[in-house]
Amino acid sequence: MPQTHSVNTGVYSMYSNLNRKLSEWLRLLPLLGILALLGYLTIRPFLPKKKKQKDSLINLKIQKENPRVINEIDIEDLNSTKVCYCRCWRSKTFPVCDRSHVKHNELTGDNVGPLILKKKML
Repeated sequence: MPQTHSVNTGVYSMYSNLNRKLSEWLRLLPLLGILALLGYLTIRPFLPKKKKQKDSLINLKIQKENPRVINEIDIEDLNSTKVCYCRCWRSKTFPVCDRSHVKHNELTGDNVGPLILKKKML
């Protein structure tokens, strides 16, 4: 029986040491978190910056000097019964469609098409 008692004491002391070490690490956790945050904030200016991907831009060339491209056309000014306006931003006659979207769709797999305005004859 004395051997059983010494084995139980050894197991208890092992768990006691483990609990003590664990509680010491848990007390250090906030300090380690703050140090990690400070380290990240220190090296962040030296990390590579994300660049805008040119291929993610829709409008590649039309009125790039303006913050927004806005075209206003009065419906009364429509001369023909049907007018197509570009929505792919590739038209050389922007804002009027020149069917550049067909080539754009073939190259990219996109499905963009023109905005078609029809004048109803009453």
